[in-house]
Amino acid sequence: MRECPCGSGKQLDACCGLYIDGVPAPTAEATMRSRYSAHVLDNVDYLVSTLSNDQRADYSKEEAERSFADTKWLGLDIRKTDKGNEGDETGTVEFVARYRSGGQTTAHHELSFFTREDGRWVFSGCEMNPKATTVRVEKVGRNAPCPCGSGKKYKKCCGA
Repeated sequence: MRECPCGSGKQLDACCGLYIDGVPAPTAEATMRSRYSAHVLDNVDYLVSTLSNDQRADYSKEEAERSFADTKWLGLDIRKTDKGNEGDETGTVEFVARYRSGGQTTAHHELSFFTREDGRWVFSGCEMNPKATTVRVEKVGRNAPCPCGSGKKYKKCCGA
């Protein structure tokens, strides 16, 4: 069994795997977490299926697939959610996703907007680096626990 990449601590098949396999996510946050997991799992079809109609018009599946080859996702930190619950029609999720690409480790800070289309939560837009918040990345020692939450030492995980 594999732990879910979203950082929930649950097994993939009992967490984001359900949504990636077709069960509608109940909240905007669950959709955000499952979209992150889809990036980790290189599942471009799920990413497309959770885009609003407007967002889908500008999305390049091929470009996304090319980015998978050079990207290693290191962890997700949900900072804040607003609305996006089962009875809502809109919601926001602020998060920081860490990844390594081209030899560089980067923190992607975003405020994502979600709406419902045909009863399902979909990504409808975003604001990058909301409120110009500074994301501080602490230096991690080789023998320290890996910040991705894997439970391994940094040198055996993301520092490898």
